[in-house]
Amino acid sequence: MIKKVAFFAYGISNIKKSRPFYEGFLGLKSGTEFPAKDDSEYIEYDIEDGNTLAIGVSDQWPPSETGASIAFEVEDLDMWLKKIKDKKIKIASGPHDFPGCRMVVIMDPDKNKMTLHHKK
Repeated sequence: MIKKVAFFAYGISNIKKSRPFYEGFLGLKSGTEFPAKDDSEYIEYDIEDGNTLAIGVSDQWPPSETGASIAFEVEDLDMWLKKIKDKKIKIASGPHDFPGCRMVVIMDPDKNKMTLHHKK
């Protein structure tokens, strides 16, 4: 039986290039860091409710603009939309206004997609 998602991971090309997006723009706090070893390097970001997002440089997880995507629930999508515009973050889709939610799909520096989502 599966109990929960242990973590979600994105492949990236460069830790130094990605940190400003994940830690600066998204405001995530780095948790466990796995230093470079065998051409691999990872950072885990702990998110509320025991969720973890990992980013890493590895042949196992290449960056992909067509791969899986994570959706973050946010309280104020309008604030995020302003931040996206101010920081010139690439929008892949949206913003969308659906009956039950609003959302926008953005891209990190390696074109990995993620959604910022707000339930109405």
